[in-house]
Amino acid sequence: MRRLLFPVLLLISLCASAQTTYDEIIASPDKAAGLYYLYPVTESANTPAPKGYKPFYISHYGRHGSRYLVGDEQYADPLAIFVAADKAGVLTEKGQDVKRRLENIWLDAAERSGELTQLGVKQHKGIASRMYKSFPEVFKGNPTIEAKSTTRMRCAHSMMAFCEALKELNPKLDIHKESAMRYMKYLSTVSPRAKAYAGEGAQRSAAFEAEIVQPERLMSTLFKEPRFPESQGKTSNWLMLNLFRIAIDAPNTECPERLDDLFTSDEIFKLWQNYNYHYYNEMGNPTSANGAILDNARPLLANILECADTAIASGKNGADLRFGHDSTLVPLAGLMKIEDCYGSTDDPHRLHEVYADYKISPMAANIQLVFFRDKNDDVIVKVMLNEREVSLPVATDIAPYYHWSDLRAYFDSIVNN
Repeated sequence: MRRLLFPVLLLISLCASAQTTYDEIIASPDKAAGLYYLYPVTESANTPAPKGYKPFYISHYGRHGSRYLVGDEQYADPLAIFVAADKAGVLTEKGQDVKRRLENIWLDAAERSGELTQLGVKQHKGIASRMYKSFPEVFKGNPTIEAKSTTRMRCAHSMMAFCEALKELNPKLDIHKESAMRYMKYLSTVSPRAKAYAGEGAQRSAAFEAEIVQPERLMSTLFKEPRFPESQGKTSNWLMLNLFRIAIDAPNTECPERLDDLFTSDEIFKLWQNYNYHYYNEMGNPTSANGAILDNARPLLANILECADTAIASGKNGADLRFGHDSTLVPLAGLMKIEDCYGSTDDPHRLHEVYADYKISPMAANIQLVFFRDKNDDVIVKVMLNEREVSLPVATDIAPYYHWSDLRAYFDSIVNN
C-alpha cells in the first residue's frame, strides 16, 4: 500500500496558502462576513480522470444555504435600542437613518429567524445542477440516491431544493429523502471532549472580543450620548457586534437594506477577526483543544466510510447526500486535513495567518467525494470543497485523485484514533 505522507514542506505550503491579509479583506469586504459569506459560485472543478475511469458515486455533506439570523431577538433587541434612543431624543441624523433601516430589515426578517431564504434555495439548486452536469454517469439509469438532513427546517429545505434540481434534470430519479433525529448522531453532534473544551474556548473568545472591539467611534456617530446603550442594559460592544452581524447577514436575504457603511475598513477587519476567532473556538482546531472539536465530525466520517463501502460493493451508481450545519462541516474539513482547513494556534492576533472561516464554510458550503472506477473495478476518488478540487496529506501519483485504498486507510486511521 502506498504510504501516507505528512511532509514538512507540504504543511508549510498549506499554512502559507491559508494566510489572509488585511488588504485582502479590505479589497473584498464581503469576505468579512465569514460564515455568513455568500456562496462563491464556481463551476465544479473537473480535472479529467485517468484514462478508463468513470464516475459512479458521490458522497456529499452540505451546509444549509443562506438564512436569516437564528433568533428574532438578534434583530429586535438592537432595534429596541434605537427606538428608545429616538424617544429620548439622543439619536444623531445618522442614528435616525440606521433606525429606519433596522425597521425595514426587521419587517422582512420577523418570525423567519433561522429559516432558509430564497437565495439559499437557489444556491443548493445551483450546486446540484453543476454536480449533475459534471458527473452525469452517477445519475444514469436507476441510481441509488439517499438524502438525509438534520431536523432543522433550513437543512430540510436545503435538501429539498437540492433534490428538486436533480429531479428537474432527470425526472426519473428516485430519491429517498428523510429528516429525523436518528441521523443527528452523525449529521450534527457534539463530542464529550468538545463539550469539555467549550468553557475554555468561550473564555478565550470573550477576552479577545473585549480587546479588539472598539465601539467608541461608531457610538458617537449614532448617539448624541455615546454611552446610551448602557442605559438600556446593553454594552456598546454588544451593539456594535450585533449591528455588524445584521450587516453581514443582510446580503443573504431579499431585503435591500444594508448596514455596511457603518464601519470603517479597520473596524471591518477587526470585527471579522473577532468572529473568525469566536467560531474557530467553536468549530476549528485551537492548539489548546488538542483536536477535541474535530471529534464532532468523527461519526460523520465513519458514516462516509460505511456508505462508500456499501456503494462500492453494490456495483451500482448513486449518491449519499447529507445536509447539516457549519458546526459539523468545519470540523469535518479539519479532521480530514483538507488544505487550508486545519490551521492551529491559540494566538487570536495571528489566526488569520492559518485559518479563515469564509474559505471553509460560506453559506451552502459543501464537501464532495467523487468516486471513479475502471473496468477492473479499481476505485479512485477526488475531494472537493465548495466545488474546488482540494488536496489531503495522502500520497498519490494521480493528483488531484487518490487511490481509494490509500484514502480509505487514511480516513479509517482517523476514525479509529
